[in-house]
Amino acid sequence: MRAMDVMTPNVVTVSPETSVRDAAKLLLDRRISGAPVLDAQGQLVGIISEGDLLRRIEIGTDSTRRKRWLDFFATNADADAYVKSHARRVEDVMTTEIVSVNEEDSLTHIAALMERRGVKRVPVLRDGKLVGIVSRANLLQALASSAEEPQPVSPSDREIRERLVEELEGRPWAFAGRNVVVREGVVHLWGTFNSADAVRAVRVAAEGIPGVRAVEDHTEPYPIMPGI
Repeated sequence: MRAMDVMTPNVVTVSPETSVRDAAKLLLDRRISGAPVLDAQGQLVGIISEGDLLRRIEIGTDSTRRKRWLDFFATNADADAYVKSHARRVEDVMTTEIVSVNEEDSLTHIAALMERRGVKRVPVLRDGKLVGIVSRANLLQALASSAEEPQPVSPSDREIRERLVEELEGRPWAFAGRNVVVREGVVHLWGTFNSADAVRAVRVAAEGIPGVRAVEDHTEPYPIMPGI
């Protein structure tokens, strides 16, 4: 299997000008741990993740305060830590060393890359443009959807997935966090949806794709926050 077979399309993104507070709220609202950062031309310029937002002055977790006598030993790393904990825009706190893959890259390559670079997700590019994202969860979903004896992905499986993703494009109930894995004509639905009606709608869309033998629902309901 390749990146195109398991990636999550319609990726949630932010701009470099997005405020740190808005980025944190977006990650919480979408239940994701990171998001690509795209500039005005749609170019991938960074990644904003939970790790980039851990050390913040607003919540007292910054580590930039030191005894005055230690200032003599201050380094550029201290200045960078100050920026990370005090900056108001995503462009100042995002990770700019981007680890990305091509949509044709194998899952074996992607898994090895994640392990080697210590990342939880990688953007998927086509001709330099963002077309999806592969996370550790996507790799586990592919594993859980596989048969005991893995078989090569047939063109029909890929065609089914592409047609279903196209059918769901732009529909508000098919939110960006969904994911679809197709193995031997069986559509596996993963993700967190706002309602049972949304899951039912995705199932109906999948059943309407020629070649689909069955639909397996692995989705979870969107949690209701206390006090809401």
